[in-house]
Amino acid sequence: MFNRNIGSKERGARVVGGALMILCGLFGLGASAAGWVVACVGAVGVVTGLVQYCPACALAGRKSI
Repeated sequence: MFNRNIGSKERGARVVGGALMILCGLFGLGASAAGWVVACVGAVGVVTGLVQYCPACALAGRKSI
């Protein structure tokens, strides 16, 4: 359906970084409004890493590394 535009190294970085953002957002910021925003941005990172497709990268014309 979509062409993959995220390489394997970036995939790992997005999944790990997104998971850390979720943890920091929910536990580090005490589940405040800012914490939920950070956690949601982290969830987007995890999802894009798992499916190996980033719509923003596709709009910029970026190809898989």
